[in-house]
Order: sequence, then C-alpha cells, then structure tokens
Amino acid sequence: MKLPKGKRLTKQRKVILEALKGVKTHPTADEVYDMVRKSLPKISLGTVYRNLDILCEMGLIQKLDIAGRQKRFDGNPKPHCHVRCIECGRVCDVDYEPSIELKSKNFSGFKVLGYSFDFFGICPECQLALDGDSDM
Repeated sequence: MKLPKGKRLTKQRKVILEALKGVKTHPTADEVYDMVRKSLPKISLGTVYRNLDILCEMGLIQKLDIAGRQKRFDGNPKPHCHVRCIECGRVCDVDYEPSIELKSKNFSGFKVLGYSFDFFGICPECQLALDGDSDM
C-alpha cells in the first residue's frame, strides 16, 4: 500500500483501518471508537475522529455524508454507490455502476473531481416493522 508523502500508518490508524475493513456496516465515528477500544482500550474518541479524517485524506477510507445524517465511514475507498434506510439510517453498498461521462459535460466551469450517487429507501427490517404497524 503506497501512502501519501509525509503520512504514516501509525498503530492507531492501522487498528482503525482494520476495524473498518472488517465490517460492511458503514459505522459512525462513535461506533468505530467502540470497535477499536477492544484493541486499544486507552484510545480517546478525539483520536479516533482525527485519525478517521487523516485516513480519508490518505485515500484509505471514505467518509459518507448522506442526507444530513451522522457521518459514516467505509473501509472501501473505491467509488461505489450506497443505499440508506430513511427509517433507521442503515447504509449498505449497492452493486450498481452509474454511467456518467464527465469529460464531455458542461459543469458551469467547474473542474469535476468526483461524484456521489446514493439511493434511499426502507431496509427489509424496517419494512417488516412498518408492515406490522399497519395491522393495528
């Protein structure tokens, strides 16, 4: 893994990165904190927040800022789509590749560096709960 110049993969960053790569749940910073405390019991929440930001800057993880909810983190740094449940906030990866031709489009003079393409809906668990509520 090639790291950006001047950036090191410290012990804390390695543990945070391994925790994120080990789950598919797209945890919040608080959830990452709970996960890494098993390996690093003395780590602070502030250290986790700072290192999540640094890992994002290094291009090793993604920060998901989806529809005003609490930010979530993804151990897969490659561009891909997500779907978010509007009931519980759960976020999952979606196997969908949008077809967008960036080179030939006019973006009002902007140099486009990337894009975000996410879906929203109701997850299966919330659908069951909502269907159960309608029986009353």
